Amino acid sequence: QLQLVESGGDLVQPGGSLRLSCTASGLISDDMIIGWFRQAPGKEREGVSCIGLVKSGLHYAYYEDSVKDRFTISRDNAKKTVYLHMSTLKPEDTAVYYCAAGYTSRPGICTLEWESYAYWGQGTQVTVSS
Repeated sequence: QLQLVESGGDLVQPGGSLRLSCTASGLISDDMIIGWFRQAPGKEREGVSCIGLVKSGLHYAYYEDSVKDRFTISRDNAKKTVYLHMSTLKPEDTAVYYCAAGYTSRPGICTLEWESYAYWGQGTQVTVSS
């Protein structure tokens, strides 16, 4: 069974940076898509970014508008780990961040529709505050 564990959440000042990690244990296939979602207090869970493997050496990545040019997603299949590099953090980025794994009908083309993800981690807290 596939399990996902997030790490790297922390308290950081506005304008700072963090790197979140999502490490998989168990059976994970290279054609699975990996997504990052977040949920702030009192708000619905929202998609942040996702990544899929289109073919050897070529990944497809997608970002929600509010994090474009600030967040970067990357994937190391050998380490079964997906990273979310977050920079220029803002207080509104404060949330619990979850990673998730799943499949889509278009191999490698990921989506931020949470219904496509069958496996979820427990989350890691990111707090942006001075």
